[in-house]
Amino acid sequence: MRIPSIPGFDQQALEKYFKNTGMTFVGKVGSLLIKLIVNIAVARYLSKDKLGIITGGITYIYLFSAIATLGLDQFIVKELHQFPKNRDRILGTSFWMKVFAGIACIPLIWLCFQIYPAKGTPYTYVLIFSVIGIVQAFNVIDSYFQSEVQSKYIMQVQVTGNLLSAAIKLVLIYLEMPLIAFVYAYALDFFLLATGYYFTYQRKGRNIFNWVYSSELAKKLLQYSWPLIISGIMVSLYMKIDQLMIQNISGTEEAGAYATVASLSEAWNFIPTVIVTTLFPAILNARRDDLERYKKRIQNLYGLMVYLSLPAAIIITFTSHLIYKVYTPEYAYAAPTLSVHIWSGVFVFLGAANSQYLIAEGYVKLTFWRTGFGAIVNIVLNLILIPKMGMMGAAIATLIAYAGSAFFVLLIPKVSRQGVMMLKALFLISLFQKIIKR
Repeated sequence: MRIPSIPGFDQQALEKYFKNTGMTFVGKVGSLLIKLIVNIAVARYLSKDKLGIITGGITYIYLFSAIATLGLDQFIVKELHQFPKNRDRILGTSFWMKVFAGIACIPLIWLCFQIYPAKGTPYTYVLIFSVIGIVQAFNVIDSYFQSEVQSKYIMQVQVTGNLLSAAIKLVLIYLEMPLIAFVYAYALDFFLLATGYYFTYQRKGRNIFNWVYSSELAKKLLQYSWPLIISGIMVSLYMKIDQLMIQNISGTEEAGAYATVASLSEAWNFIPTVIVTTLFPAILNARRDDLERYKKRIQNLYGLMVYLSLPAAIIITFTSHLIYKVYTPEYAYAAPTLSVHIWSGVFVFLGAANSQYLIAEGYVKLTFWRTGFGAIVNIVLNLILIPKMGMMGAAIATLIAYAGSAFFVLLIPKVSRQGVMMLKALFLISLFQKIIKR
């Protein structure tokens, strides 16, 4: 079935986007809807204070997620795409690297908690969440199916896992269970996904026990990925440090309210990840075969990111009060903060697309400088604005930091052209040019 023509879009490219990303997108949207419904129920059941306490524990895991994953996901896809016959060696090496990294994160998280604890959050909760870093090693199976362009299997695992997770949390609410039960439930989410990945991989005629570890390949992967590890740490800092700072500066209740803002605003951030991850092999092929087509695909990708994120930001800005009226009236005073925070998503979308360009061109180290810049800006602004403006200050700091990080490439001569291309997409110049040509 032919997709109707849309002004400013290339018909063939548009159809290709939907064909390549359709199944993953459906899975993510299904998971998003399930999570939103459950999050509403959990937020209504838990008081703002308790929601802030549990969010504080989860924040530490996000801060160390880059170390636990080792920044390998994109390189696993790339290696599998280039060397499909080395599947067991690539997956086995990546899996054990992630397991060891996850184990190493547990004492690091403890040390971080001792230096800068989340006020009101017991370390026991943080320790339970720390196990997630080990379990997520099974995500290498996700990368395998991405490389095989078989996203439907990932969709099945994610939707099924989220349905089971939702059922468990709803039962806990019905039974009026204490906060600790929800801590275990959130940790269980990752075990459910890992189990789903394992059985799906085995069911498709593969065998996880055929995986082998190669120290030589491990060194190669780390050589490529270490800048992404550092940049990932920076990303985690400027994406999640505001939650921790609000909890310590303004208290757990304010942190609980801000958690609902971040949850609603960042719920859509899976979209650029799905799109750019699925299209990455096609972008690499274009770079190899036709540089002009490669440049055009990058520009179209920036445009697509804006066309998707801008309408969402505008709609949520003007409907935030209505959203909270449905979401939960107890947190209604957080609606103006959501109206500001949602705009950071535009720059998240653009930054995700630009990251693919940097990886394709071998400018991985630039991701460190870019995210480092964003992290510093966010932390400094949070320190200044949170004491004066509370969670609104955190939202403003996040927006400025995301924008600064996305367009940091304008300051680097060899990639400044990409910043110009993103600006063209952001101000819809590329769209108007296509319309005029028609």
